[in-house]
Amino acid sequence: MKKRLLSAVLSAGMLFATTGTSFAMTQHRSYQSRAARARYLRHKRRVNTAKRVGIGTAGGAAIGALAGGGKGAAIGGIAGAGAGALYDSHQKNHGRN
Repeated sequence: MKKRLLSAVLSAGMLFATTGTSFAMTQHRSYQSRAARARYLRHKRRVNTAKRVGIGTAGGAAIGALAGGGKGAAIGGIAGAGAGALYDSHQKNHGRN
């Protein structure tokens, strides 16, 4: 029962996470200098990397916890972090920060 409830909650969370970005407004920034823009882009790149790796870690840990308890959660978290890092490098190679 717990596994079924947890998998339903995770599925609903993934569904709403993917649809939420389509309603977001774009924000245009104006910069005083070229250095300020470069600093912002560097920060944005690091935030995107942390977000991608963190989401992979959380997803892997959740799936690992469902499959194998505490030890499975740790192994799934490590595997998810690796997958998130691979996905991040893939996105960066396509010019998507």
